[in-house]
Amino acid sequence: MNIPVSAEENFAFAKMIRHDIHQHPELGFMEFRTASLIKKYLDGFGYKVIDHIGKTGVVGILDSGRPGRTIMFRFDMDALPIQEENETDYRSQNNGVMHGCGHDGHVAIGITTAKIISENIGSISGKVVFLFQPAEEGFGGADAMLKDGVLELIKPDAALAVHLWNEKPFGWLGITPGPLMAGADIIEIKITGKGGHGAMPQEAVDPVIAAAQVLVSVQTISSKFISPFDSVVISITEFKAGDTHNVIPPVAYLRGSIRSFNKDTRAVALSRIHQITSAISTGYGCTSEVVITPLTPPVVNSTEAANLLIETAKEYLPDMTIDNSYQVMASDDMAFFLERIPGCYILIGSADEEKQLTAHHHNPKFDFSEEAMTSAITLLMGYSTKYLKRIE
Repeated sequence: MNIPVSAEENFAFAKMIRHDIHQHPELGFMEFRTASLIKKYLDGFGYKVIDHIGKTGVVGILDSGRPGRTIMFRFDMDALPIQEENETDYRSQNNGVMHGCGHDGHVAIGITTAKIISENIGSISGKVVFLFQPAEEGFGGADAMLKDGVLELIKPDAALAVHLWNEKPFGWLGITPGPLMAGADIIEIKITGKGGHGAMPQEAVDPVIAAAQVLVSVQTISSKFISPFDSVVISITEFKAGDTHNVIPPVAYLRGSIRSFNKDTRAVALSRIHQITSAISTGYGCTSEVVITPLTPPVVNSTEAANLLIETAKEYLPDMTIDNSYQVMASDDMAFFLERIPGCYILIGSADEEKQLTAHHHNPKFDFSEEAMTSAITLLMGYSTKYLKRIE
């Protein structure tokens, strides 16, 4: 199987799929059209298709008929509640919804790779599984599929995922053994005082002042309580209190997130958030409540899988730059699969300054270099060939 040629020959097909998906974006757990399209293609390629896993998730299974291992490829497929500002012929047709993170490209990569493997199934042993996951953008799509028993159904030996990455240029690959992405938790803080007239603050207990002090103080956790050789990011992104200019409200709310790479760092940060909130609130005569909601654990790549991917990239993508130490504080629920199955999450540079494709993820002008899809397909195909090497 000439893998680079196969990927290049199918570039037009991948672009067609991507443009279709991009024009019809769907939010998490609402990917009904996307799932139907995926099912149609996988059926046509000869896969055994199981849908409605995790509500809108789709799984395609192809058995070579020869004994061997099972590899799972995972692709997320949900869009974001963003109004697209690009003026392309494939711009979103759904008002207020767009693919602003590259998941449309991921679906196209998945369908195209499934096509090429089905055409070359005689070259491998074992099984390939294509898992298309809903609701990656903070809505628990991976967890929903796991609760529906997807891993018991497919029993994979290894799991791979790719993410087109506009933080780096086309020609760059991020293949990092060990931790790659941070784990994430949602922080919700409620501070309760006593409402009153804005002209008579001595008769009230002002939760706004306490909340403002908490907001500033939790930012010291990373610099004063965490080792400089470790990483944690605390972002308070919502502050809500009151409805008018002359009333001291009874309650103030803070909301945000914490991201970290290891459980000990996370534990220290969460403990300090509780302590700081309680101490400041008490000092201002208020009471407080802190609720922490876990979102995802860190994305941790298997060293064995990452090293085989690096070997594959050197062989099939020799002109690309491989970064084996890259880490990012973003999170992804691929982490739930990698907690249970050895595997690797790969970042593929997709920005292009010459084409003015440099907008960051979750931006209304986000778009990417579509040639990066060919690199992703080549890498997945090459890994499949090595991992599922035919047994005569």
